[in-house]
Amino acid sequence: MPIRVAGAVTGALLTLTAVAAAPAQAAGYRYWSFWESAGGKPWTYATQGPATARPADGDALGFRFAISNGTDDTSRPSVAPDFPGICGDVEKKDGTKRIAVVVDFGGPLDAPPGETPPKKLIEVGCAQVREDATGAEALAAVAKPLRYDSAVMLCGIAGYPARGCGEQVTEKTSAAPAAPTASKAKASSEGGGPSFGVLAGGAAVLALGGAAIWKARRRR
Repeated sequence: MPIRVAGAVTGALLTLTAVAAAPAQAAGYRYWSFWESAGGKPWTYATQGPATARPADGDALGFRFAISNGTDDTSRPSVAPDFPGICGDVEKKDGTKRIAVVVDFGGPLDAPPGETPPKKLIEVGCAQVREDATGAEALAAVAKPLRYDSAVMLCGIAGYPARGCGEQVTEKTSAAPAAPTASKAKASSEGGGPSFGVLAGGAAVLALGGAAIWKARRRR
């Protein structure tokens, strides 16, 4: 992991500790959170970033754009981690693994000022990647383009949002309810993997999804 990203992880963890002790009135932050599911279990908040996470064949990864005051109130992806439904039609090939990827763009109240979420609020895909591939590679295989800031923090997935990265929101702003659950997730598969820049950028979705909090606090 690059030195600056490793430093960001430390900063994120320290900031999360401070946020946990802060008054309930503390403002929230708008960012992409990272979730994992192994063996069909419910979504759990990731304990590391997607650039270091190495999911196994049959696992699912979720990304949710939302407003949060911390890890406890961050909205989970509104689609279940249904690996059979997303990857069931994708045959496993030698030297590869299949990862179900769910991208939840949130709702209108989660959107940054002047932006509107995509009409299709949920995107799913089956990433077929090499056996040692990271979560960042799986995401890049199904949800390009990805956008990063100068600190190599992941700011946009599939082009959303088009601007900004981990902004602090006012007390009056509240997170939107979960997006409508898709009745049936259609699987899709894209070959190839991301460039080196994408892999490095994926490291910016930090442990416990605290990248946005760290970024916003650093700008003070």
